[in-house]
Amino acid sequence: MNGVLQSLLDVFREPSVIVGLIALLGLLLQRKSASDTIKGTIKAFVGFLVLAAGAGVVSGALTPFGDMFQHAFGVQGVVPNNEAIVGKVLTDYGSQAALIFFFGMVVNVLLARLTTFKFIYMSGHVALYLAAMIAVILIANGFSSWQAILWGSLAQGLITTLSPALVQPWMRRVTKNDTVALGHTGNFGIATSGLVGKYLGDPSRSTEDLKIPKGLGFLRDTTVVIASSMGLIYLLVTLVAGPGYVERELSDGQWYLLWAVMQAGKFAAGVFIILAGVRVVLAEIIPAFKGISEKLVPNARPALDVPIVFTFAPNAVLVGFLASFVGGLIGMGVLVAVGGTIIIPGIVAHFMTGAASGVIGNATGGRRGAILGAMTNGLLITFLPLLVLPFLGDVGLQNSTFSDADFGVSGLLIGGAVNAGHIAVIGLVVCGLIATFAASAIVTRRRAAEPTEPAEEPQPAS
Repeated sequence: MNGVLQSLLDVFREPSVIVGLIALLGLLLQRKSASDTIKGTIKAFVGFLVLAAGAGVVSGALTPFGDMFQHAFGVQGVVPNNEAIVGKVLTDYGSQAALIFFFGMVVNVLLARLTTFKFIYMSGHVALYLAAMIAVILIANGFSSWQAILWGSLAQGLITTLSPALVQPWMRRVTKNDTVALGHTGNFGIATSGLVGKYLGDPSRSTEDLKIPKGLGFLRDTTVVIASSMGLIYLLVTLVAGPGYVERELSDGQWYLLWAVMQAGKFAAGVFIILAGVRVVLAEIIPAFKGISEKLVPNARPALDVPIVFTFAPNAVLVGFLASFVGGLIGMGVLVAVGGTIIIPGIVAHFMTGAASGVIGNATGGRRGAILGAMTNGLLITFLPLLVLPFLGDVGLQNSTFSDADFGVSGLLIGGAVNAGHIAVIGLVVCGLIATFAASAIVTRRRAAEPTEPAEEPQPAS
């Protein structure tokens, strides 16, 4: 039994495999030729691996930056990092997390089939992290394994169905169509960024319309802008940290200034790779997904990872990351002032969710929306992880925790219900299901009275 669970976990924790399998299923349902099916499946699979490779390069450049920042400014505390905390969780609760993850996917597909919220959550890695958090909260607070798997799977399915729905109104503004959705555990913060941009921003002044003097024409290239900006940031923090620390702990003896420039270059290269992978995945997964929509879940939209929006507003990616990081610094400053546990800005979380928040905020509120929206996201992923810590049992005593806004919101809801008793958790899940079907019925009636327009294919910026 454990061997089967481990095999399932190995398969479904790989988003590239999920994307490839879904592309294969969609192409088979469309009865494409063997040649087209093989080509489309492999390109979708490899395209996502390209995207993941870029994310790995970015993460590899940001991880030492986080260590250097912590040393440079003498800050100690809890670092929100999903990979770090999940490694500990899966050691203790791996079987329960795997089952919650698997059955949560089944619930997601069923809800997409039966309701108007037709989003298939395809970001398997963050869905696994979400399942791990749910398992910890329930089991650490008295639920038996089977109870945690039953109610945790239903909760997981609800979250992965409704989370993309929060962002979809803003995604339509970004992509100019309704064929693709956003599937990530940062969706609550990203949706909040869209709301902030709508009410506080100015959509007439986009980040993509920045006028650059002819002498600075090279800055029109996104890769150059990212490399230059991050180079300045790396050099500044490297100088504060000092050559001794950098060369001894991080650069393996390489000259510290050269190391800083190389890390900034690797960061920019990672973003470049991500954008290339996104283009391949969009080109293959959207046509293939039509087969699934037509046969299994009519009108379903794939909910894909955050880099899927990066190509639509490249300048907003950098603006959003920096603004979110500033929000994290402001939040950390508040925590230092009031005392207690300090949440240190998690660089990877601020880049992934901050960049997407910048793109969404720019779509609803232009430059101001990108800055204020992403900064709000930065504050959310600083304070929400702190509020969830008490519900994580012994796992909450680690030096890391779950980072993204969806972890914070769902963790607070489930953890708060657990504190009120097992019946409260069951009531929360049942009420969530009832509310989902009720909301679906209302939305369906409203849409029936509105004329529909044919959807267009996404047109990411080049």
